[in-house]
Amino acid sequence: MADTPTAPGAGRFEVRVTADTHFGWIRTRLSLERTMMSWIRTAVSLIGFGFAIVQFFERLQQTPGARPAYIPNAPQYLGLALISCGVLALLISIWQYWWTARYLREGSFAPIAGLKEGMQSPVLGVAVVLTCIGLFAFFAVLLRLA
Repeated sequence: MADTPTAPGAGRFEVRVTADTHFGWIRTRLSLERTMMSWIRTAVSLIGFGFAIVQFFERLQQTPGARPAYIPNAPQYLGLALISCGVLALLISIWQYWWTARYLREGSFAPIAGLKEGMQSPVLGVAVVLTCIGLFAFFAVLLRLA
């Protein structure tokens, strides 16, 4: 006879509170942190590379003897696109991280987690700060273009 699910995912598997399941939960939680840090690393690379492209080609155009560009605003458009991708990646990763962390600490996983209060991680704060930096870089390039 099947029990009626009381929490999301409760009907799919049996949750037993043991040391093994607790350490499995910890490994899963740390895997979530590593995934978020990978997203952050990728987003920082996109934002930094986009900004660097804009700066490089701007300085290149100011070099004496340099030919004028065929499409003068192309580096700015490419830089804006890369910065936008980095900011979008951060926003998606923040949402994914928040949703998954909430899923792991509530419902049928709450007894396994053994947390009295929410587990806080600095990785989310870093992602929010980098999102602000990415937005600043985007608008710095955009306003320079106008």
